[in-house]
Amino acid sequence: MGALRPRTRLLRVRVGVIGAGAVGGTLAALLAKAGHDLTVTARGAAVAAIEADGIALSGAWGDHIGRVVAVPRLVGPVDLALVATKAADAAAAVTASAPALSGIPVVIVQNGLDGPETAAALLPGSRVLGGLALFAASLLAPGQVRVGTPGPLYVGPTSGDDEVVRLLAAAIPTVAAPDFAGMQWSKLVVNMVNALPAITGLSVQEVVADSRLRRVLTRSIQETVRVGRAGGVHFGRMNGLSDPLLRLVADLPGPLADGLPRLMARRMGAVPNPGSTLQSIRRGQPTEIDALNGAVVRRAADLGLAAPVNRALVALVHEVEESGRFLPADTVVRRVFP
Repeated sequence: MGALRPRTRLLRVRVGVIGAGAVGGTLAALLAKAGHDLTVTARGAAVAAIEADGIALSGAWGDHIGRVVAVPRLVGPVDLALVATKAADAAAAVTASAPALSGIPVVIVQNGLDGPETAAALLPGSRVLGGLALFAASLLAPGQVRVGTPGPLYVGPTSGDDEVVRLLAAAIPTVAAPDFAGMQWSKLVVNMVNALPAITGLSVQEVVADSRLRRVLTRSIQETVRVGRAGGVHFGRMNGLSDPLLRLVADLPGPLADGLPRLMARRMGAVPNPGSTLQSIRRGQPTEIDALNGAVVRRAADLGLAAPVNRALVALVHEVEESGRFLPADTVVRRVFP
């Protein structure tokens, strides 16, 4: 069930990428560069733009035009599919393309905690894996993607000799994640950098450089780790993070714990990183905040705990979504720590 078809194993395969945003566009361009046949789904005018000009990839992994077929939904046969939509759109996108996804491996490249399980329930005849993109990419325009910071794609739960991992690794830096749940929680920690840029309009690096905002970010990370720890999570090793380090940071006083956001910002390099949530705000699109900080709030509630910092950040992002106005740092701090 859900294996690559024998004639296509590790050769030129037909790959479908659902979602042609920053992450999906990057994956599609790199897989096309590796010689695979790519079909991507997009919305509205983006379908014609990508069909005509391909996907232009620039930045940390060089410049390349990925020649792809663009469609509103997958209908033709594919051997492997990657779902790279926003979390809130994933179920509808999978359902719309379900006939094309039946019986093949499907990798849900998505933030949050519930994506693979939700897709598996919709695709009982397919092998569903999770994916976590650690590269930072920005969608400049339909079919134009820039990678600011390179990073691997984690796929799991699976091993390094898995055929899906080997196929992807030939095109994209890919790491097998046997304990995918632990990696999801570590990525959730990484994604704590998203809320404050969306609220303030600043880059991640600018947020971390501001001592007031850095304090808020640190508290959101500590809260996330404490909730995960209470739920029995063993955090995966990712981007310099590890279970022992995160457990230590969760219990450190603020000034010492601030070192972790500084480390995360340094690893991003000098290119300003807006974060995916701010990119959504700028495009006037719904954000993923409910799948990021909101996931911490929900999991805390399940455990009978509170997550006041993450709850406040979710509310502030939704406020900016509705008003279209960013908030100054002093206002953010007062709202998070009343």
